[in-house]
Amino acid sequence: MTEEIIIAGFGGQGVLSMGKILAYSGIMQDQEVSWMPSYGPEMRGGTANVAVILSDERISSPILNEFDTAIILNQQSMDKFESMVKPGGLLIYDPNGITNHPIRKDITIATINGAEEASKLKNTKTFNMVILGSFLKVHPIVKMDNVHKGLEKSLPSRHHHLIPLNEEAIQIGMKKVKVIQSIEKLASVN
Repeated sequence: MTEEIIIAGFGGQGVLSMGKILAYSGIMQDQEVSWMPSYGPEMRGGTANVAVILSDERISSPILNEFDTAIILNQQSMDKFESMVKPGGLLIYDPNGITNHPIRKDITIATINGAEEASKLKNTKTFNMVILGSFLKVHPIVKMDNVHKGLEKSLPSRHHHLIPLNEEAIQIGMKKVKVIQSIEKLASVN
């Protein structure tokens, strides 16, 4: 199994952190992993994306032109990456700020109001974990105990007290995600 993922949005939305946690979770699951961030010089508020590859086999290149999954958090990223999802792939997006919703008919599309749910938790920094939870519900490619280990590995020890809040946000994302178009059943973790 190889899963090629793009996570894209504005700097400050936790795009790179979400990719890092997903990558560490794959490592904890003994998978081969690639994590390749890309962001503009303005960082917070500018565009940011990260390509993550999780595979049971050796990864030949971290450079991707197509993705199995796109997690989209702003309109610029929707415009750029919707067409790059492989037919039969998955696109998850937060509709906040999206004016042109996805139009593809050959992919599974899911939506999550991540900003709204993070606001309900009284911590907008959990936004990315709500989004991650929605992805893991629709396509559970890593086990939740490995996500916990990924959180421990990626967060500095001084922030480990926030792990329960992050895990709560992941659970909320899993509960609140809505699949609005389904193409095929996605593979699940054994």
